[in-house]
Amino acid sequence: MNSSQSPVLDGLGNTTCNAHKKISVFFSIIFMTVGILSNSLAIAILMKAYQRFRQKSKASFLLFASGLVVTDLFGHLINGTIAVFVYASDKDWIRFNQSNILCSVFGICMVFFGLCPLFLGSVMAVERCIGVTKPIFHSTKMTSKHVKMILTTVCLFAVFIALLPILSFRAYQIQASRTWCFYKTEHIEDWEDRFYLLLFSCLGLLALAVSFLCNAVTGITLLRVKFKSQQRQGRSHHFEMIIQLLAIMCVSCICWSPFLVTMANIGINEDRSMETCETILVVLRMATWNQILDPWVYILLRKAVLKTLYKIARRCCGMHIMNLHMWELSSIKNSLKVAAISESPVSSKQINQQPLSSTGQ
Repeated sequence: MNSSQSPVLDGLGNTTCNAHKKISVFFSIIFMTVGILSNSLAIAILMKAYQRFRQKSKASFLLFASGLVVTDLFGHLINGTIAVFVYASDKDWIRFNQSNILCSVFGICMVFFGLCPLFLGSVMAVERCIGVTKPIFHSTKMTSKHVKMILTTVCLFAVFIALLPILSFRAYQIQASRTWCFYKTEHIEDWEDRFYLLLFSCLGLLALAVSFLCNAVTGITLLRVKFKSQQRQGRSHHFEMIIQLLAIMCVSCICWSPFLVTMANIGINEDRSMETCETILVVLRMATWNQILDPWVYILLRKAVLKTLYKIARRCCGMHIMNLHMWELSSIKNSLKVAAISESPVSSKQINQQPLSSTGQ
């Protein structure tokens, strides 16, 4: 089968990027290995934490976080393996992709493992926002069963978006660099080619916007409660999770925004876009760093590490930031206190007088 017989081989034309084979294979293997090890370590940490907080309000957050890290792990494993194979085969797609199966699988995985972590990050932000602003509703409705249903729904939606081109008989295209497959980014013919690029970009940017909005609301609520109330009980796990969410959001914005904006620009401007093959490769590599950096958020920004950093900062700066006693209090004690208060005749008055306790779940 020659290139004229297979439209998917359009990306093997004259517009190519020069990449050194040995260097590309080396870095692909290094990135894949680091990503797999990092995500595996993060999964172990999250599973250990989940066993400790199984019956507490933090359990739902840990389940979502575990789903995010597992998704990143499989993204590294599958996409990394295909990329290494392509580089090792000297990017000779005509030889090993005559039926377009590998390119289709690669394209589906690129879209799925790109959108799914962004969706999960926004869902985690929404979950924490509800946990802080509506703690009683969160404690009664956000069960492990519901969390698993949400995780399944998010994954199925990401799979559906990834399969859309296949369902509409539009093949994924080998890109100009001949190292990866994605939606058609060159010689765009009609509205459908533009639609896929804009859909991917808009969904990704929407997920980032939802994460930013929910994290802002959560952070403002926590700070307002902290400054208005003298009680500081049961807040450590909220601050720990918010710090992690903010870090995830920052990493996702820095890594994914250039790629999403580039794809949107190509979809809007079609062939008038000034994006070069080298530019697309750079923003793509930035996006792949998201799956490497995500697990380190949970590895480094844990309560034990944050306590150590706090002690160092307090020793160096001599500033009284917060009482370390708050790190030792368990959120379940505060949850039981709120439950007892809510059942008493004067529950509404007490909850209004103690907003910190009412949001401690």
